[in-house]
Amino acid sequence: MSANLAPVASVSPITDESPTTDGFNLVIDALKLNGIKTIYGLPGIPITDLTRKAQAQGLRVISFRHEQNAGNAAAIAGFMTGQPGVCLTVSAPGFLNGLTALANATTNCFPMILISGSSEREIVDLQQGDYEEMDQVAVAKSLCKAAFRVLNAEDIGVGIARAIRAAVSGRPGGVYLDLPAKLFSQAMDAAAGTASLIKVVDPAPRQIPAPDAVQRALDLLKGAKKPLILLGKGAAYARADADIRALVERSGIPYLPMSMAKGLLPDTHELSAAAARSYVLPEADVVLLIGARLNWLLSHGKGKTWGGKDHKAWGGQKFIQIDISPTEMDSNVRIDAPLVGDIGSCVAALLGGIDAQWPKPPAEWLNAVFDRRNKNVAKMGETLAKDPKPMNFHSALNVVRDIIKANPDAMLVNEGANALDFTRSIVDMYKPRKRLDVGTWGVMGIGMGFAVAAAIESGEPVIAIEGDSAFGFSGMEVETICRYNLPVCVVIMNNNGVYRGTDQNLSGGSDVAPTVFVKDARYEKMMEAFGGVGVYATTPAELRKGIEEAIRSRKPTLINAIIDETAGTESGRITSLNPAAAAKK
Repeated sequence: MSANLAPVASVSPITDESPTTDGFNLVIDALKLNGIKTIYGLPGIPITDLTRKAQAQGLRVISFRHEQNAGNAAAIAGFMTGQPGVCLTVSAPGFLNGLTALANATTNCFPMILISGSSEREIVDLQQGDYEEMDQVAVAKSLCKAAFRVLNAEDIGVGIARAIRAAVSGRPGGVYLDLPAKLFSQAMDAAAGTASLIKVVDPAPRQIPAPDAVQRALDLLKGAKKPLILLGKGAAYARADADIRALVERSGIPYLPMSMAKGLLPDTHELSAAAARSYVLPEADVVLLIGARLNWLLSHGKGKTWGGKDHKAWGGQKFIQIDISPTEMDSNVRIDAPLVGDIGSCVAALLGGIDAQWPKPPAEWLNAVFDRRNKNVAKMGETLAKDPKPMNFHSALNVVRDIIKANPDAMLVNEGANALDFTRSIVDMYKPRKRLDVGTWGVMGIGMGFAVAAAIESGEPVIAIEGDSAFGFSGMEVETICRYNLPVCVVIMNNNGVYRGTDQNLSGGSDVAPTVFVKDARYEKMMEAFGGVGVYATTPAELRKGIEEAIRSRKPTLINAIIDETAGTESGRITSLNPAAAAKK
């Protein structure tokens, strides 16, 4: 050997006496080493044996009826725990089914890893027509934060470590990990295999904001006449609950929570401006965004929502934005005080600058906000006190409102159009990360996947409020809920169609209108078919009894809540995105 060449390290050779391991075991060992306890997925070629072996070695494997629902479960598990949720699918079609959830996780900043089996590279690259042949990494790249492929058993540890770090570091998101079929059977020396695994250290390191940026934000807040704090789901994900509450209370600034930030402070908190949203957004002069983006959910920071003269006009507000991604700043309007760093560190830094001499917001502003809020709360109370026959969204959700108040640890899953919008505005939340809904994309079909993961990860009862249309996207997972005997109560707001059940076929033909479903469908029979409890509820009293019994018994339950088929408006509150519906106004 030349004197100036270092010896090359080599993998210990496999001998007849050497204990060996393989790709199956290395994947499982790598996940367990990094604290992964649950896999959500759907078995099939080429990953069926992986699910069997994972279960045998102590991982909990929750098997679904459709990969998209398994992916949604993994994504929301990531939001709830701060650790990447793992979804396992078969190749090609199964992988494609999981992509919607992966893309949604990336859009919503939920840490998730989609692991899919795949065809062998040499066959895919030559397009020789393998079973479910597809270049899955190429397809996934544009829809997730990162995509990796592992070809050799000795690289499994690195692949999983990179996937975990990519999913949770910086702005969290979805990661794709491609494992070709023959990887699983690759054998190597057991000791070398163990040595190849990586336990990820500090996968989401803190990013401390610059002192001058903190001071700029404090100066802007201190000089505000009408300040507002706006909390997004990123604030809930950050788990900086105590500091966020202290920031609100010490500063005395009213706050407005986005839907998945509800409960960071109780919705009944004295500084909550949730019931005065349409007033505070256009009136505020300085807005502090914590874990919220000025996307379509906030009218892009401009337009009439913010006091602008038209949909493109800026209302004149000054914005302070906390975000871990510097490229998020100025994405729609000017950000006057960008605060780049992780939310926990940024909020702590702001809190450090708010001392006993901090000036409270002007009484004129506070009184105006709280007067508007109190009037709206009283008006809502009058509406909720009514008892129309048949039920409408308000009378039905008044029951849910009461039950969540009495059971603040229960998880609330929510999707639909009107079912989503009304629940957001009617049902108060009291604890953080208890409300899970469609998030940034507003994508339908998250309901049953989210409900399963919410029950698995929290151990608490789950109430899933579903529009009858939304439920159709994932309804078969009631079998999954029954199979694992999960404490999930599904409440379907049944008004016989999309938005409502009264549309007519304009051609005069015999087909029903595209938005109309089978009248008086008996959804509760689906849950009964798999051994769960079905309830047909036509009154608030029947609905209340059904939910309370579900929480008490912890049995899988589906309540078919029959509401007025004329209840609901087209597209809920986003009518403006449907040109024909908007034209009717």
